[in-house]
Amino acid sequence: MLASSGQYAHYVFNSIDLDRNGSLSFEEFVANLSILLRGTVDEKLQWTFSLYDINGDGCITKEEMKEIVTAIYELMGKVPEGCEEEQAIKEKVERLFEKMDRNCDGKITLDEFIECCTKDESIRRSIAVFDTIF
Repeated sequence: MLASSGQYAHYVFNSIDLDRNGSLSFEEFVANLSILLRGTVDEKLQWTFSLYDINGDGCITKEEMKEIVTAIYELMGKVPEGCEEEQAIKEKVERLFEKMDRNCDGKITLDEFIECCTKDESIRRSIAVFDTIF
């Protein structure tokens, strides 16, 4: 499968279009770029949470996580073919929820997300990569 950035780009755009008017102002662009390049770990995690919280209601549901995981797989060109696709994505989402949904209420809050991510060394390292780009 060829990589496809379309859906992921759509989610990124929506997360940085702060006033939800369908276009990016220079201020929105700079504010988000500043967070990604110079923000604290918590600021970067808050930004990432807003990307995953597709409908902006303050929590990540399994459906939202499924949509993001699918978009990331498509971006990387790694979406499994055939009947295995849905099962592989479903299993990934279940593993993420087991790890992040501390109170098992079927949704991940910002606090749960930040707590889990800051305790995970591989996530902290991947966020730190942005610190060395510029």
